Amino acid sequence: MKRGIVWFKNDLRVGDNIVLNQALLNCDQVIPFYCINASAYKLNKFGFRGMGFFRTQFMLESLRDLDRILQKLGGCLIVAYGNPIDEIIKVVNDYGASVVYTMEEVGYDEIQINMKVKKILKEAYIEFITYSNSTLYREGDLNMEVYNISDVFTEFRKYIERMSKVEEAISEPNHIPVPSKVNIPIPGIDFFGFQIVERDTRAVIDFKGGESFGLERIQQFIFGTRAINTYKQNRNALLGENNSSKLSPWLSMGCISPRQVYHEVKKYEKEFVSNESTYWLIFELLWRDFFWFMMKKHKHLYFLKEGIKGNRKTYTSYNQTILNNWVSGETENDFIDANMIELKQTGFMSNRGRQNVASFLCHNLNMDWRYGAAYFQEALIDFDVSSNWCNWAYIAGVGNDPRGVRTFNIEKQSKEYDSNYEYRKHWLIDRFE
Repeated sequence: MKRGIVWFKNDLRVGDNIVLNQALLNCDQVIPFYCINASAYKLNKFGFRGMGFFRTQFMLESLRDLDRILQKLGGCLIVAYGNPIDEIIKVVNDYGASVVYTMEEVGYDEIQINMKVKKILKEAYIEFITYSNSTLYREGDLNMEVYNISDVFTEFRKYIERMSKVEEAISEPNHIPVPSKVNIPIPGIDFFGFQIVERDTRAVIDFKGGESFGLERIQQFIFGTRAINTYKQNRNALLGENNSSKLSPWLSMGCISPRQVYHEVKKYEKEFVSNESTYWLIFELLWRDFFWFMMKKHKHLYFLKEGIKGNRKTYTSYNQTILNNWVSGETENDFIDANMIELKQTGFMSNRGRQNVASFLCHNLNMDWRYGAAYFQEALIDFDVSSNWCNWAYIAGVGNDPRGVRTFNIEKQSKEYDSNYEYRKHWLIDRFE
C-alpha cells in the first residue's frame, strides 16, 4: 500500500490543489501535514519577525478551516510546530510514507528547506515531488524557459496573454483516504506569545482565514455586490470594503487559487458584463504571477540591497529612530502616518498606501529599503514573499521598473487620493479633533 504525505504550505485548500490531487491519484493513502515554522517567530537581521500577529491569526483560522473540510472528506490535518525539516522527516517515518508531495517555492529560505528535505529523503529512497501551486499560469504554460522571461511586466503580460491559456480549476476531491485519524489540536494565538489585538473598529474589512471564507469573498465581491464592475476606477480608494477585491490574504495563504478567481471573473463576464474593470482584476493576478516568475529567475538577488540592478544607486543608510517612527506612524507626514497606523492596527493597507509609504522610506528618508520589506513581512496579513520583496525592490529602483528610480510625490498623492482628509481623519483621530 503506497502512502504519501501531502505537505501543505501556502496552499491551504482542497479545491484546485494540484499537490493534493496528484497525491490522491498516485497513492492508496495520504497524510495531510502542515508545519508551523518556529524560525518565523525569531528576530531576523533586520530586527523583525518573519510572521506577526495578524498573519499568524489568519494562518491558524485557515488551518482550522482546512482540518474541518478534511474531516468531512474522511481525512484530518496533522499540525506540527518546529523545524520543518525535522518535522516532515518525523511524519514520513511515523507513517512509513514512500513519497512527499508539496508545492514549489521561490523564496530563498523556503527553497533551502525543500532542497535539504529532498536530499535527506533521497538517501532513504523516498520521493520528493513538487508542483507549482500558487500562480495563475504554471511554468509549463509559458512555452519558454524562466530565464528567458522579460524583466519588463508589459512584455511578460503581452506574451503570456497571447501564447498561454489558463487551466481549468481542479475539482475538490470526494474522499481523503488516511491510514488513521489523529486529533492534534491546533494551537491558539497565545501559544506564540502575542498580546491579543482586538479588532479595530476602524478596519474596513474583517479578514477571516480559511478556504470557506475565501470562496465566500470571491462570490461576494464579484456576484454579490458586483463591485467588480467598477474595480479599475475604485481600486485606489483608501477606505471601503469593496473598493478593491481584498482577496490578497486568502491568495497569499493559498486558501483560494488565482485560477478560481480567474474563472469566476470569466463566468461573471459571460453572465453580466465584460469591461475594463473585470479585465483589471485578472491584470492584477498577472502582476502577481510576474513577480513569482521573476523571483524564480533572479533568485536571491531580490534580497540584496542592490537588487537585480547590480551596481545601480542603492539606499543603504540606517537609522533606528527614523525606522521606529516610520513603523509607528510618527513621521510627521499625516498621509504616511495614517497608512502606517492602519497597517499596525489591522495588518492591512491599500496598494496605493503601500506604494507611498515604501517610496517615502526609500526616497524621502533615504533608508535601506530591505528594512521596510522586512517590516511588511512581519506586519502584513497578506504577506507573499515574491510580491512583497519584488514590489519593494521595484519602488527602491533596484527591481523591475524599466524607468529606474520612481519617487512618489507624497503631497500630490495625498491631495489626489485623500483630498478631503477623510482617510487621515479616520486613522489619525487625535490629530484632527
